[in-house]
Amino acid sequence: MTDICLPQVCDREAVIGLLPAFVAAVGVRPMVVDGRAVRRIGQPMLQLLLSASKSGAGAVIENPSQALRDAAQLAGLTTALLKVQPL
Repeated sequence: MTDICLPQVCDREAVIGLLPAFVAAVGVRPMVVDGRAVRRIGQPMLQLLLSASKSGAGAVIENPSQALRDAAQLAGLTTALLKVQPL
């Protein structure tokens, strides 16, 4: 079950729009975030995803797009966000 689907453009405005959903999804089970639609992602969304991963039971990003993977790698957050070891 997906709690939150990220949009194609994950900029500051997207963070503002999604913040209430992220807050509501914090709980006793990890929130599930679908990242398949992401084509462009900025630092504010990476910060929100990192915060979500450290809140409540955490967060799991399912189906991360290549853009999301690339941004996480560039920011040094591959292990923290995608739960995989960097190459």
